[in-house]
Amino acid sequence: MSSQSATNFHSDLLAQILSDEAFCPTEPASLKETGLPTPFVESLILKRLSLVGTCSGRQLANQLCLPFQGLEAILANLRQRQIIVHGSSAPLNDYNYSLTEIGRERATFAVKQCAYSGPAPVTLIDYVLSAEAQSIRAESPKRKQLMRAFADISIDEGLFESLGPAINSGAGLFLYGEPGNGKSTLARRITQCFGQEIWVPHAIYEDGQIIKLFDSAYHVTADNDEANEFGVKNYDTRWLRIKRPTVVVGGEMTMDSLEIRHDPRSNVSEAPLQLKSNGGCLLIDDFGRQRIEPAELLNRWIIPLENRQDYLTLASGKKIQVPFEQLIIFSTNLDPEKLADEAFLRRIPYKIEIHDPSPEEFHLLFKLYAKKMGFDYRASVVDYLIQEHYRKKNRRLRRCHPRDLLLQTRNYCVYNNCDLEMRTEYFDMAVKSYFTTLMGH
Repeated sequence: MSSQSATNFHSDLLAQILSDEAFCPTEPASLKETGLPTPFVESLILKRLSLVGTCSGRQLANQLCLPFQGLEAILANLRQRQIIVHGSSAPLNDYNYSLTEIGRERATFAVKQCAYSGPAPVTLIDYVLSAEAQSIRAESPKRKQLMRAFADISIDEGLFESLGPAINSGAGLFLYGEPGNGKSTLARRITQCFGQEIWVPHAIYEDGQIIKLFDSAYHVTADNDEANEFGVKNYDTRWLRIKRPTVVVGGEMTMDSLEIRHDPRSNVSEAPLQLKSNGGCLLIDDFGRQRIEPAELLNRWIIPLENRQDYLTLASGKKIQVPFEQLIIFSTNLDPEKLADEAFLRRIPYKIEIHDPSPEEFHLLFKLYAKKMGFDYRASVVDYLIQEHYRKKNRRLRRCHPRDLLLQTRNYCVYNNCDLEMRTEYFDMAVKSYFTTLMGH
């Protein structure tokens, strides 16, 4: 980057990364430190004013997540060029700004060039440094962290002997076994074994392109307490603190979802799933059932898994290198050896089979779900259920069955205005409809 200030800013960020301190984006002292070109910032101001009409300088700074001190000079320059005008004074030695006729024309042109008018993005280099600083591989969860993450669900503690080292490695894993035994639930809980929060930007800027990264579908914001005694935030507000993400994608996954998706009408791009999952987990659920061949999908992952780097293509045709810093989990009902070749399986060193629950765990699951749904747990009814509807029918236990059968029983009781009770005749009815129409024998 040509700017000496921006270079120093990146050097300070890298020094922070190399230290033992947790990453936190500090507020840039000037616009130069953001690395964003002045014409780009001007276009953000014009697009914002075209949306809101009139706005004070400090309000603009807050909405664009940029330092007010840095915007003052740009606002003064835009006013001098008669692109904006200030009509009245605002508190704290500020003014209320609006567009002139020339400004409205410029804003219309800017929107046609790129419709993005949200918080200012961060540069790609800043994002890369932040992702490496917050890598999930930098942490080494121990048994204590696993026990806490899985505390409120039923799990065979013997599974921790293989699951723990796999999570600790950060190298990725296959979870496989029969459907309905909680593979997806396990995968979602794995993220909770790591440090709970990371910072991500609203969007990334590179080569004149905007890539939207923050996605409320996957990113859950955390409470930000980084403020001074006056309530002023003392971090770079272009970033959000979120809980480590778990991005789940199933049978709807296509190769396009792994590439930057560009909208030619708005000229704004959307980050692919693996970029949104950086710092957390990416779960490929029901692997092998996607509309694309498993081999094609696996080939897409070989280089990123090997080098912890991914290569994406911008709308301009430019190739960019981005971090691949997440724990990737493949959940499947199929044997991994039938889905992938030896070369790929070497890169996913852990293959963990999730077995059917024991009768004791089946009882525990009923006890847990009964409490959640308002039933009084009755062990004798579960014993009856296992004997009559599993052993006699040669039917295998599944971890999803207690929840599903209790739900059907609750629905029956509510419909018939009965008390919520675990009774054998209620379960006979639930089993008949559940297994006949949904599960088969």
